[in-house]
Amino acid sequence: MSSTTLLKESGPREVFCGLTSIVWLHRRMPDAFFLVVGSRTCAHLIQSAAGVMIFAEPRFGTAILGERDLAGLADAHDELDRVVNDLLARRPEIRTLFLVGSCPSEVIKLDLARVAERLTGKLNGRVRVLNYSGSGIETTFTQGEDGALNCLVPSMPVSQEAQLLLVGTMANAVEDRLKNLFGRLGIDKVSSLPPRQSTDLPSVGPGTRVLLTQPYLTETAKALRDRGAEILQAPFPLGTEGSRLWMEAAAKAFGINDIHVANTLAPLMVRAQKALIPFKERLTGKKIFLLPESQLEIPLARFLHRECGMELIEVGVPYLNREVMEPELELLPHNTRIVEGQHVDKQLDRVREQSPDLVVCGMGLANPLEAEGIATKWSIEMIFSPIHGIDQAADLAELFSRPLHRRELLNNKLLVSA
Repeated sequence: MSSTTLLKESGPREVFCGLTSIVWLHRRMPDAFFLVVGSRTCAHLIQSAAGVMIFAEPRFGTAILGERDLAGLADAHDELDRVVNDLLARRPEIRTLFLVGSCPSEVIKLDLARVAERLTGKLNGRVRVLNYSGSGIETTFTQGEDGALNCLVPSMPVSQEAQLLLVGTMANAVEDRLKNLFGRLGIDKVSSLPPRQSTDLPSVGPGTRVLLTQPYLTETAKALRDRGAEILQAPFPLGTEGSRLWMEAAAKAFGINDIHVANTLAPLMVRAQKALIPFKERLTGKKIFLLPESQLEIPLARFLHRECGMELIEVGVPYLNREVMEPELELLPHNTRIVEGQHVDKQLDRVREQSPDLVVCGMGLANPLEAEGIATKWSIEMIFSPIHGIDQAADLAELFSRPLHRRELLNNKLLVSA
């Protein structure tokens, strides 16, 4: 491991809960439906985060737990059955139904695993009913995807075939480009989890090599390893360097010639590094402070320092899986301060003391910091933006360049006005 400074902090935290992951998962699998078993607050959170207009027909909803349910005066199981029956009668195209636990359902100990098993039997295989927890008591917002993918793993068919499995949600266009590039390297059998149809699950077995596309899928990785798959160790595909090393790890696992790999990737690297130049000029020498939110903080810190020249003040992460992050930690500069967990008040004090040029944080902290004159970037934008792969390196750098450019324009306008 590199000589990074690893610290742990606990206390009040400021993060979205795992329910938020539904916003990108329901777009990925159009034949699936995500039914949150929770309160009206849960419903408002998902609706607001998704930005769905009132006349839209989303592929998610909330089975509201009312006061009688929470007080144990009503049978929540009967009410949930009624909601599911009404939903499936109205939406016959649903093939997979995810029952998503929340803080309220966790508090009243509603056994959604048993409900899912019972409903699957009752529906005679027409709809597969699964469950996972998105409770804010247990999860940060990206961990919801880990729960969803983890509950799909037992349903994946068995295969001995040599294949590459990309695990984690990416934009479809980005995924298509990466699969095409793997094909050019000589890896023809490439599949994805989650698939684009929930019923089209990829196979898994001893011949499966897994590349994680997101760093927060630790439970899914463990489940795939238990099914016989090999989890490849590599940095994550953010920026030119991380993406190259990520693809090289797959090529090595499949015994592909190093010279062929280098010749295939070299033109992409040259083009991407050229596209990075204008953003690097703006970012080089700027100080950045990453608060814990998305679990992407360490790979982003590596990219921003090594490819954009930014100075890392502190890198916060909601939790740290050292095995998954080992290749990333090795690439960070000497004595990088990494803080696992959060005491939000203490972290904000350190932000103010260090006066960074840019803070990466959740939306709840961004506005107060902006009001104090500190430029910010929302962590959640990294989840919704197509940032994976060599081709996307400049787009990733632009996400961090943009708030600094905006701050410069505002400061110049204030000077002119004065």
